Amino acid sequence: MTDCGMCETPIEHGYLCPGCTRALADRLQRMPHLYTALGAFLAPTTTREPGGGRTGRAEAPLPVSEPVLNLRGPGGIVGILEDWRAALHHARRWHPPTPAVGIPNRVALAAGALLHSVDWISTCWPEAGDLAHEIRNLDSDIASIIGTRERPTGLRLGPCPAEHADGTLCGAILRLPPGGQLVTCQWCTTTYPPATWAQLKELIDYDQAAA
Repeated sequence: MTDCGMCETPIEHGYLCPGCTRALADRLQRMPHLYTALGAFLAPTTTREPGGGRTGRAEAPLPVSEPVLNLRGPGGIVGILEDWRAALHHARRWHPPTPAVGIPNRVALAAGALLHSVDWISTCWPEAGDLAHEIRNLDSDIASIIGTRERPTGLRLGPCPAEHADGTLCGAILRLPPGGQLVTCQWCTTTYPPATWAQLKELIDYDQAAA
């Protein structure tokens, strides 16, 4: 008997409990989508005074949002995923991984490689807890940007009713882009085509009434 390296729940064997293994798999699976979604948040936000004017700045504003740039740059999402992929290959005595060309492809490849080995990671790798913690923190860093900044355009629909593997609801704000024919959650990447909009409204109304 040992403890899960993530939540410290007692488990009979391995290094991650089933729930934390599923959570790790979910986070790895959506990491390429989150990387793409961050692209919409590269432009820095601006604040407005009550009279409608912009607040003054002591220095010239950055042309892009620095936190988003850091996450999308070489040392951000892709660096973390590739470091863990390299460590996994070393632990399994595989040849060093060959990265893809272009950061989006590298993110997808590294996340996919870790996801493919998630069962081995949870049962056989002592580093599983550290990996799970770092991926959760990375996921949270992205959520702090995508989950709190509202898009300036588009019809606000309400909180996303998609259910995660652990039973919790997504809750990120859904918006329909002007002229759009598909609602896509920028956090969990669940899509809602027009045929599902009536049911989507019912779920949103139900969740808001139960909150």
